[in-house]
Amino acid sequence: MVEIIGKVLGGRYEIIEKIGEGGMALVYKARCRLLNRYVAVKILRDELTNDEEFINKFRRESQAAASLSHPNIVSIYDVGVENDIHYIVMEYIKGKTLKDIIDEKDKLSPEETIDYTIQIAEALGHAHKNHIIHRDIKPHNIMVTDDKRIKVTDFGIARAATSATMTNTSSVIGSVHYFSPEQARGRFTDEKSDIYSLGIVMYEMITGKIPFEGESPISVALKHVEEEITPPSHIDSSVPKNIEHIIMKSARKDQMERYKNTEELLKDLRKVKYSGGDVEFTDDNSNFDSKTVILPPVESNKKEKKKGLNKNGKKKKPEKKKDKKGSKKAVFLGILLAFLLVNGIAFGFLKFKESFMSREVEVPDLVGVQEEIAKEKIEEMGLKFIVKDRSYSSDFKEGEIMWQNEEAGKVVKKGFPIEVTVSKGKKKVKVPKLTGKDLGEIEFILDDLGLKEGNIDYQYSDSIPKNIIISQSPRPDTEIEEGSVIDLVISKGPEIRTSTIPNLVGLRENEAKRAVVAKGLVVGNIRYQSSDSVEKGIVLWQSYQQGTKVQQNTSIDLVVSSGPEKKEDRKEPGDTTKPGDTTKPGDTTKPGDTTKPGDTTKPGQGKDPEDDEDLPPTEDQQ
Repeated sequence: MVEIIGKVLGGRYEIIEKIGEGGMALVYKARCRLLNRYVAVKILRDELTNDEEFINKFRRESQAAASLSHPNIVSIYDVGVENDIHYIVMEYIKGKTLKDIIDEKDKLSPEETIDYTIQIAEALGHAHKNHIIHRDIKPHNIMVTDDKRIKVTDFGIARAATSATMTNTSSVIGSVHYFSPEQARGRFTDEKSDIYSLGIVMYEMITGKIPFEGESPISVALKHVEEEITPPSHIDSSVPKNIEHIIMKSARKDQMERYKNTEELLKDLRKVKYSGGDVEFTDDNSNFDSKTVILPPVESNKKEKKKGLNKNGKKKKPEKKKDKKGSKKAVFLGILLAFLLVNGIAFGFLKFKESFMSREVEVPDLVGVQEEIAKEKIEEMGLKFIVKDRSYSSDFKEGEIMWQNEEAGKVVKKGFPIEVTVSKGKKKVKVPKLTGKDLGEIEFILDDLGLKEGNIDYQYSDSIPKNIIISQSPRPDTEIEEGSVIDLVISKGPEIRTSTIPNLVGLRENEAKRAVVAKGLVVGNIRYQSSDSVEKGIVLWQSYQQGTKVQQNTSIDLVVSSGPEKKEDRKEPGDTTKPGDTTKPGDTTKPGDTTKPGDTTKPGQGKDPEDDEDLPPTEDQQ
């Protein structure tokens, strides 16, 4: 793809920086020049722009998605194409993806899981009512704002994705873990397909894991088709049963066995939310929903019995009369045998209990304990120590146990495996380059990386505009812990300096010029005026009064005395020539012009009095 940073699309969307990418598109932050706001611009990858069928579907579905208006759906503002660049302009969200939040927290609480799922389901319900199926629901396509509001993205692009996207490796890898079985088979998909994917997202939120992993996208897709999902409580015993029920029903293999629509799903989700988690669901009994069968009327069986017929319509065999004595003897022997058997079992149970109890131990509390110490303690008790996972955590130091699969105090047999998650400490991130960027952009950049603004100092700068970053600490590309602060120095622009105007009247011209420059001011226009009372070269007037405060580099205008007016320069009435006029017929010089051949000064042009200081005085001056 050609360089896009700095490009203006549609005459109004100025691309600022790249903020993300997916299998089908790259996402950029841009500024809308018309409305002066930030937007997100999604641009299709080059390899997809050659498929005309895909482009047509993309355009139709993107325009359909633009018709959606819901608080939990990212708004689409514009769709366009410019020089083979196909793009969608959408709402710019300040927040993180749901995938980022799951990775940071390892797993979400039941309350968070229910709250986020309700918002996602409401967004899907609105789309389904408008006949739009998302088909690519996954945590990567779900944004969470700073105030925990869900924003579902990528409506339309997922619907447009056909065979063209199946050949895009990164796209399949990114989505196949959330595919419904019918999607994996390439069969008909409907709103229940979105519900299946949402069930998988719920599974990941509550357990921190996806149900199926594999060496390739194909192997993962096959597992969605053929294998049953391990119930979340088998991974984490703290998962509430009511949430597990919703997940397992949403992610059934058969479309007909899932929730019929998002309204039905939302009904159960809200039951859990507003009951405080006390509500319980019972699994559907397949016997009550089996195929229709024909049963014989109840009355007919009664009639047959009255006629002496059995259920098959045949005559009943005559029952033999029971021997009362034999019956009593059998009962006595049965009671005796039961007595001996019960006593034998009780004796054996006591012996078994003594042996069994010696092989049981109580699970210790490992949370917060260093890995080496926890392992030693577990193995001393005859249990197995298994590190299930290692995750970043802002609450636990590196090497500390942050989760264990069995609660402390639970009694287990020796040899039982105790699985733990070990903290990797706070997540490390690379410090971005902030110098040269506008202060208004910094908050977004740092939030995306999990960093914070530290101390901010302001300095004047003659070369760097106001509100632009001059320097930062730590330096760019340094690795620091997530949540760390970045100290910044911000430009205040050029410093505004002032000077007090000195008294220049009465000074000689050169002295006045030096006084102006010494104050950081600039000598402006100098005008010469004759004076009978003030000596030539002395300042008569200044443009600013003494004591006035002005910004430095302000121009100061002066009027300088040219001395008394000469007698011969005074004209007689009706005389058009000047005294001393020596012009001759044919002479091109004007009357009163004293220039000589080779003299470059123009007639009437005054010389700089500063230059006169070095010249010998004329007769008039003497």
